[in-house]
Amino acid sequence: MATKRGPRFKECRRLGLNVYGHPKAMDRAGKGIGSREKRNLSDYGQQLLEKQRLRAYYGVMEKQFKRYVKEAMNSGDVPGEALIKRLELRLDNIVYRIGFAISTRQARQMVNHGHILVNDKKVDIPSYKIEVGDKVSLREKSRKIKLFKENFLEVEGFDLPYIKKDEDNFAGELLGEPNREDVPIEINDQLIIEFYSR
Repeated sequence: MATKRGPRFKECRRLGLNVYGHPKAMDRAGKGIGSREKRNLSDYGQQLLEKQRLRAYYGVMEKQFKRYVKEAMNSGDVPGEALIKRLELRLDNIVYRIGFAISTRQARQMVNHGHILVNDKKVDIPSYKIEVGDKVSLREKSRKIKLFKENFLEVEGFDLPYIKKDEDNFAGELLGEPNREDVPIEINDQLIIEFYSR
C-alpha cells in the first residue's frame, strides 16, 4: 500500500497552510523559507496548489484522489462540495474527527492495525466510506492502550454538528452528511475541480 512519507512541517511551509493540524507546524514559516503561496502564481499554479493542499489534508495519493474527483464530477451535486464530503466520510478521517487520533496519519495506522470497529465489526480499510447512522468505536482491548485513551478523553478535538461523540462507550456516530461550511478546512474546492476539468 502506498503511503505519504517525508517531513510534514516542511510540506506545510511549502503549501503555506497547516494541513496536518500540528500546533508547531508553521513555527518557521516566513523566516526566509519560501512557500508557493507567496509567489505570484498563474491560474494553473493556484489550482495545483489547492489540489496539493487538499490531498495533504486527507493524506490521499494521486490515483485515489483522481477517482474521488471523478465521482464528485459525476455525482449530480456541486462537484467541489461533493469531493470534500466524500473525503470527509473516509473512515480514517472520521476516526480523527471523533478524537481517537491526533492526526489523520495516526488515525490511518489505528484503522490498519484493527483497533477500530464500525457497527461493532472490525474494519481495517482507511478509505471505507462511513454512512449516516454508522457507529465508529474503539475495540475493547484497544481501550486499555494509554495513548488512545488519552487522545479520546483528554485531547480537545473537533466540535462538529455531523458527529456525536460518546465518551462513556469510546465511540462516535455520524449524525448526517457534512455541509461544506461545517468542514474545518481552508480550501477553495472550485479551483480543484477546474484543475481536473482542463
